[in-house]
Amino acid sequence: MKNKMMDLHNHLFAQLERLSDEDLKEEALSQELKRADAVAKVSMTIVKNAEVCLKAERMRTERLIEKSPEMLEAKRDG
Repeated sequence: MKNKMMDLHNHLFAQLERLSDEDLKEEALSQELKRADAVAKVSMTIVKNAEVCLKAERMRTERLIEKSPEMLEAKRDG
């Protein structure tokens, strides 16, 4: 996966800039608000997933678990 949390950060600020466009009128603004809602929902899911990954890594480094759950292990090619 090539996307990073910084990419999410950049997408969120780009969306904020689109919403700040004072030239947006009625239908265009309505469409942008719908897009912003979708972006916000997906973003929250990504952030929650990152929190789970961080908690698992913290537990591993504190030796509360022996290894990270398989679903969090990096996929290796070959």
